[in-house]
Amino acid sequence: MTAYVSTQERRFTRDADRGVVAGVCAGIADYFGFRPCAVRLIFIIALFVAFPFAALTYLAIVLLVPAESSRYEYVVEREVIHRRRRRRRRMSRRERRRAEAEEREQEEVRRAEKVRERYRSLDERLARIEKYVTSSRYDLDREFRNL
Repeated sequence: MTAYVSTQERRFTRDADRGVVAGVCAGIADYFGFRPCAVRLIFIIALFVAFPFAALTYLAIVLLVPAESSRYEYVVEREVIHRRRRRRRRMSRRERRRAEAEEREQEEVRRAEKVRERYRSLDERLARIEKYVTSSRYDLDREFRNL
């Protein structure tokens, strides 16, 4: 997965699991790829430098940005796995084989859909590049570069 694709899928949310007060610094760290300690340190420095602005910004983020917990997703995922195991215990061998074959087919369909989406996005990017290269703007930019 390229950086281009991964940045489109990200959303800014407060991290309720790793947050100390409201998860704002942890959410910022997660979104930009920093360590939460570094963001907290920067925020503390901002509090000393510009207290009202930093405090109001923090409060606005708490009120406007939704909190997200990865624990819920983990619990739901574990429950789904547990249900599958329970269901497999009750199945006969033939039913298990069929269920496993269906799961493999579903996984292949998901993978194929991901590949299709990837090629679709690459095709769109290529179309934008072709449009730029065939435009008069490209010729003008090339002439400026050659000066």
